Amino acid sequence: SYSSSLCLLVLWGSCGGDVVYLCVRAVKVGDYVRYHYNGMFPDGKKFDSSYDRSSTYNVYVGKKQLIEGMDRALVGMCVNERRLVKIPPQLAYGKEGYSDVIPSDAILHFDVLLLDVWNPDDGVQSKTYYTPENCSRKVEVSDYVRYHYNGTLLDGTLFDSSHTRMRTYDTYVGIGWLIAGMDQGLLGMCVGEKRIITMPPSLGYGSNGDGSDIPQQASLVFDVVLLDLHNPKDGVSITNQDIPQPCPRKSVAGDFIRYHYNGSLLDGTFFDSSYSRNRTYDTYVGKGYVIGGMDEGLIGVCIGEKRRIIIPPHLGYGEEGTGTKIPGSAVLVFDIHIIDFHNPSDPVVITTNYKPEVCETLAKKGDFVKYHYNASLMDGSFIDSTYNYGKTYNIVLGANQVVPGMEEGLKEMCVGERRNLVIPPHLGYGERGVDGEVPASAVLVFDIEMIEMEAGLPDGYMFIWNEDVSADLFTEMDADKDLQVLASEFSDYILRQVNEGKGRLAPGFDAYRIIENMFSNQDRNGDGKITEDEFKLKADETTHDEL
Repeated sequence: SYSSSLCLLVLWGSCGGDVVYLCVRAVKVGDYVRYHYNGMFPDGKKFDSSYDRSSTYNVYVGKKQLIEGMDRALVGMCVNERRLVKIPPQLAYGKEGYSDVIPSDAILHFDVLLLDVWNPDDGVQSKTYYTPENCSRKVEVSDYVRYHYNGTLLDGTLFDSSHTRMRTYDTYVGIGWLIAGMDQGLLGMCVGEKRIITMPPSLGYGSNGDGSDIPQQASLVFDVVLLDLHNPKDGVSITNQDIPQPCPRKSVAGDFIRYHYNGSLLDGTFFDSSYSRNRTYDTYVGKGYVIGGMDEGLIGVCIGEKRRIIIPPHLGYGEEGTGTKIPGSAVLVFDIHIIDFHNPSDPVVITTNYKPEVCETLAKKGDFVKYHYNASLMDGSFIDSTYNYGKTYNIVLGANQVVPGMEEGLKEMCVGERRNLVIPPHLGYGERGVDGEVPASAVLVFDIEMIEMEAGLPDGYMFIWNEDVSADLFTEMDADKDLQVLASEFSDYILRQVNEGKGRLAPGFDAYRIIENMFSNQDRNGDGKITEDEFKLKADETTHDEL
């Protein structure tokens, strides 16, 4: 806005010449002006006022549409300047006067406030007062933009603002959806740019105004900040890629991906982040589980890759947005970090890092194995390590004591061998993970070393004889010769055979629990003792795992 100035202009003398600050334009002959005035006689009696009519006086200057004195007085005025003009009769209505309002030879005083000035040759004037550091794209014809604005008249009177509605103005540019001056003024803007767009009425609302807040023949001033820009032909844009090396595998449709993201609008306004929830976003890609732009942007990524995905609204949340954080027709910017991905058809990936020269005895189902491991996620995040505890992890292969992927990875290892295992979640801890340790749907990485191995028993056996079975086995068990074997007699006998090397229990299990189960299988009537009629060897059975 311009500072007001009060200047007494005496047309037969000189003007004191008050300074008008920030006057970017002064009235010239041929300009069109809008101004308010009070007309008075020297005694202060009012004879006319535009204020009384609630309408400015609108006229061309210097084209004899005014009395000569006013034609001269308006030249050089600035918007919001106020002048006190004294006009002698020869430059006013002279000896004739004007009807019964202005008498002959009347001196006229006018208190004039200039509100608007423009010229028929004027076009749109754009002045940028803030330019963002990065401007990779500018508005072109047929682009769709989202912007905020304050709309004022040339004297600073506010007539409209998108800010007061707390909603951007969204429109196509250059195809006639806007007044012509705005269509022109928005061209060439960058997202984040701020500019003042000034237009004459011929490119605004013309000779009729808008019927309410914008008067006839008014120049318009828009203070605009551009928030968003896209074209209906836009596709997904990938920028700022940071690709780890090596990248042995890239994601394809049907893969399941875990990634972190920060989501913002094109002007930098934040709307969501997986980091704030301390949890990755996990989804299938290429199957319509996420918005179309993200489905496309996640194809071809590497584990550990970082990239920026810019998604136009027709591949995002469209014209409606989400109703809260994401406005309608908004371009979305996602900065993502790929943590891991896998495919439901993936097997365990086994890489042998070291194998001893003598590697003949290989681990198989039923063997009791002792191994060390370091466990991590695909992004290198540490999970666990047996080295921290100073002891090995011990299991029986095939006994479901570890995840299936580890079972697979330990098979056919020999003592001293070292392997790297990559285990997909369906062969690991699945969709639930392990609370506080392994995230849901996480791919696991194990570096393992076989330390010790004890051969297991044949499939289906928990105890075997190392030599021929005694023909008088029941009698040998019946220590007190009462023709029945109690649990204590049974347990003592089996443990003695094991200690003497005559028999062997399955390794890796609780010996007493095995013996207890063997006794229960022989005690067919459940009375706590075994009779000779109940007693049978494994070879004589088809349904029990005992002697």
